[in-house]
Amino acid sequence: MNSPEAKAPTTLSSHAGFGGVVSYHAHDSTEVGAPMRFALYTPPQAARGPVPVLYYLAGLTCNEETFMIKAGAQRVAAELGLLLVAPDTSPRSPRIAGDDASWDFGQGAGFYVDATEAPWSGHYRMYSYVTGELPAVIGRHFPARGDAQGIFGHSMGGHGALVAALRNPAQYKSVSAFAPIGAPMSCPWGRKAFLGYLGSDESRWAGYDASALMAAGPRRDSILIDQGTGDRFLDEQLKPDLLVAAARGAGQALELRMQPGYDHGYYFISTFMEAHLRFHAARLSL
Repeated sequence: MNSPEAKAPTTLSSHAGFGGVVSYHAHDSTEVGAPMRFALYTPPQAARGPVPVLYYLAGLTCNEETFMIKAGAQRVAAELGLLLVAPDTSPRSPRIAGDDASWDFGQGAGFYVDATEAPWSGHYRMYSYVTGELPAVIGRHFPARGDAQGIFGHSMGGHGALVAALRNPAQYKSVSAFAPIGAPMSCPWGRKAFLGYLGSDESRWAGYDASALMAAGPRRDSILIDQGTGDRFLDEQLKPDLLVAAARGAGQALELRMQPGYDHGYYFISTFMEAHLRFHAARLSL
């Protein structure tokens, strides 16, 4: 990974909330080779020193604002003393021909991989950005504890969170997901993204598939997943049964909670957000 620049991110706006601050920032990413944006919720406890940090990866078509506006996380994060970080879901510039041709590839759909195929490989390096450069920037410029990092996400972001945690067990002390793409090599969304970003050699894909990564060895701690039974993407795209089977085969503790009637959106996410924040806080406060 390239070394993150020393220059502090630019604060675009800040807003008081629950005794802390919601803020939006931009910086020049060396990993992506372009400007990137992210949002923070800084809890009131950060006034006394660094606090545990929890990264949220959003899903298809979303950006750095989606989580902060829709998830309803700030009240509980303020109580628990969690610094929340929500990056954008893809580079936004420079523009690449065809980057807005479909909603599930390109803009807003970086899939948290390091692209190897032109023209995407020049900028679509979201895996290294999220797991390397962004934590370095946060640790350098904001009151985050580097020894207390967790990660979670939704849908495409749930896939990204699981991959990040499985590949970096020493970095992330906790991981959870809402309706993650659990086996992207086996679903249309994942296959389209992997083919475009990583090429036709499917041996390259396994490093970004949570079900495949389970075989490399289980995490020490349990994984929490909430999934709505009314989710229209459940069977074709998300495939939690494959993820559960992989976890069982690897001896990985995984709690899948099927929530009756809930769909794929933020009414579902906000309903169970508190449980996820408490799950992470219990592990990050050790």
